[in-house]
This record gives sequence, structure tokens and C-alpha cells, in this order.
Amino acid sequence: MMEPAVRVKRNSRFLDKYFSGESMDYREIIALFIPILVDQAFIVGLNLVNTAMISSSGVAAISAVNMIDSLNIFLISIFVAVATGGTVVVAQYKGSGNHLMVSNATAGAVSSVSLIALVIGLLGILFHNPLLSLLFGAASPEVMDNARTYLIGSCVSYLGIAVVQAVCGALRGIGRTRASLMLSLIMNLAYVILNVVFINLLNMGVLGMTISINAARYMGALCALFYLFRMDSSLHIRLRDLLIVKVSMLKKIMFIGVPFAAEQVFFNGGKILTQIFIVGLGTYAIAANAIASTYAGLMQVPAGALSLTLITVVGQCMGRRNVADARKFVKSFVWLTSLSFVLMALLIMPLFHPILSLFHPPKEIVGEIFTIVLINAIAQIPLWAISFIMPSGLRAAGDSKYTSMVSMLSMWLFRVVLGYILGIVLDMGLLGFWLAMNCEWGIRGVIFLRRFLGEKWYQHRLI
Repeated sequence: MMEPAVRVKRNSRFLDKYFSGESMDYREIIALFIPILVDQAFIVGLNLVNTAMISSSGVAAISAVNMIDSLNIFLISIFVAVATGGTVVVAQYKGSGNHLMVSNATAGAVSSVSLIALVIGLLGILFHNPLLSLLFGAASPEVMDNARTYLIGSCVSYLGIAVVQAVCGALRGIGRTRASLMLSLIMNLAYVILNVVFINLLNMGVLGMTISINAARYMGALCALFYLFRMDSSLHIRLRDLLIVKVSMLKKIMFIGVPFAAEQVFFNGGKILTQIFIVGLGTYAIAANAIASTYAGLMQVPAGALSLTLITVVGQCMGRRNVADARKFVKSFVWLTSLSFVLMALLIMPLFHPILSLFHPPKEIVGEIFTIVLINAIAQIPLWAISFIMPSGLRAAGDSKYTSMVSMLSMWLFRVVLGYILGIVLDMGLLGFWLAMNCEWGIRGVIFLRRFLGEKWYQHRLI
């Protein structure tokens, strides 16, 4: 057997070779990654618990929550995209060593993201009935009643989650992922505890979930602002800094944020259109899609954490104008992400039935859920990393317009159209929509790979 000291030395050499450069070494990357991984694991795990809890209120409740969550993802992704722009700008200023501009970029990100979220939330409340009728008019009356309650409550909570996302994004940009983790854990643990009270103990169903989400998100927002004003000793941000938005800083954030927001609008708009098609397949199809999506989310926990980590890593490399390091780290993260999907599939697939039992699904849809989860688990290994990790690296270098345009076009030309053909025209049902998604990953990934092998992606000057 290999001696422990020899094994440690060999592992250290491997990490040094693939995850160290002039900009940062593997120890710094691990210190960035671990808190983000824990955060992602908690978010997905707690969503699993929340979905399981709401499923105890019946198929209509879980169907309504799944429908509105697809709309929530669409709307929230707009201001989260702007928060990502803040992360990139903060990371590049951190890499360049300009601490004053790091503080200005953090304040600008929190202000702009909060304002956008407030406007989106108000519009969602004002136009909730037309939205529901347009998107989910085919749903049963019981599902629609639950959906209306959940949509209005979600829109009220947008400002709260926007503040948390903006602060956490800026903290990730400067490498303070532990503080970001703590803020996220406070918000998400509060959400689960309140759901236990309102859903399980008081039997309030979707209304209880709505109360929980608002209380948890605004608690998280207050903690995030308290951290910025009182606990952080280096950013020196005051309340008035958030009330005065500097146009020059806003332009930098929006240079990354607006194309990414447009991408998210089109990308998640395509998902909503797909969800409309699935609603037409019936309540069982909606429930099966929600449960299969939960399994996919579990398998993507390490990959999602790697994607967020790479934004900070490449952003700081480009702040130092070290393209060689940026290119090296993107390659290493792509391979590591694919390996993570192998490990997650080996871990989760044997636990398929124990996890499924949490959702109390009708027996008629169990076989379909297993088929979708298995095919998706296999497809993720070669396709997800080049489709999602690669654009994270490109975007962190400032190549936001190209990545956004490719994502928008591939979504609508392949996932939506092909999904309709396979799922509806060829009568493959829910499986057809998932196969179309896997195909779209491959097409988009090949395009991003070709871009990465060229030179244009790192020629942008953001700061």
C-alpha cells in the first residue's frame, strides 16, 4: 500500500499542476470552493425537503409550486444576472488591487439589483392574473388557486432575495465565500424551519409556504445589510453609498449584467414555454417533471459550485491580465465538473427509490421518472460542463455578449422547437422534452468550446 505521506505529496503535485498558477494556487481555490459547495448543497437539499413537505398537501399543491417556480426562476434570474455582473466587476478590481473600486462596485451592485427586483416584483403583483391565464390557463382550477397565492407571495419576496444575492455575489467576487455561505444558510435554514411550522404543523399548504419564503428572505436581507455596514472592516460601505448609484460603475456592471439578463430572459422564457407544453400533458406530467428536476438539481450541486467559483477565479486572473492562468483554470474546471457528475450519479442512482419516497408520487409515474433521471444522469457527464462551465469562464473575462447570444439562440432553436417536436408531435411526452434539453447542451457546448480555443474571448477591457 502507498504510504500516507507519499499519497499526500502526489495529490499535492496533481493539484499544483492543474489548479495553481501565478494568479492563485489550489489552496486559495479550495478555500473559495468549499463554502460555495456547502451553500449549493444546502440550497438544493433544503429545496428537496421543501418540495417533499409541500407534496404532502397533494398533487395540486406540488404542481402549482412547480409551475410558479418556473416563473420565479425566470423573473429572479433577471436581477441575479445583474448581481453576476457585480461579481465579475468586483473580482476584476480585486485582482487589480484597487480596493476603493471594490467598495464602489459592491455598493453599485447592491443598489442596482435591489431596484430592478423591486420593479419586477411590483409588475408581477399588478399583472398576476393575466400572467397566470396566459402561461398556465390549461391547469385545473385547484392548481390555479394555489398558483395565484404562491405567485403574489413570491413577488413580494423578490426585494429580500435580491439584497442577499447582490451582497453574496460581491463577497464571492472578493473571495469571502464563508461570509456568503453564512448569509445563505441563515436565509435557507429559516425557510425550512418556517415551512415545518406553517405546512406540517399548521397545515396551511401553499399559503404557509408563501409566508415562510417572505419571512426567510427579508431576514436574510437584514443580515446581509448588517454584515456590510457593521461587520465588514475593509469594504467601508455606508447606507448612503447604496442610495447614490454612480453611472460609471453602473455601466461596468451592466456591461456584463444586461447581456446575461437578456440571456436569462430568453433562456428561462424557453423553459416556461416548455413548462406550458408540459402543463398540457396533465397534472401527473407536471408532478413527474418537478420530481425529475429535483434529482437533476441534486446531481448538479458540485457542478453549480464549480461554476460560481470559476467566475471569481477567472475574474481575478483577468484583473491581473493573466490570460494563461484563466485558460488553464477553465480547462481544469471543465474536466473536474464532468468527473463530479460521474461521482454524483454513482451516489444518487442507488438511492433513487428512498429519495422518491419523500414525494409520495402516484405509482403510474414512477417508471417515467426513473427513465428520465437515468438518461439525464448519463447525458450530464460529457455535456453539462462545456455547456455551463465554459460560458462562466468566458463571461468572467468580459465576453458576455457572445455567450448570451449563443445561449439564447440555442435555447429557442433547439430546446424549445425540438422539445415540441419530440414531446408533442412525436408523442414522446415528458421524456421528449428532457431529451431535447440534453441535445441542446451538446450543441451549445461545442460552440462555446470553439470560442474558448480562439482569442476573442479574452480581449475585452472591463476595468
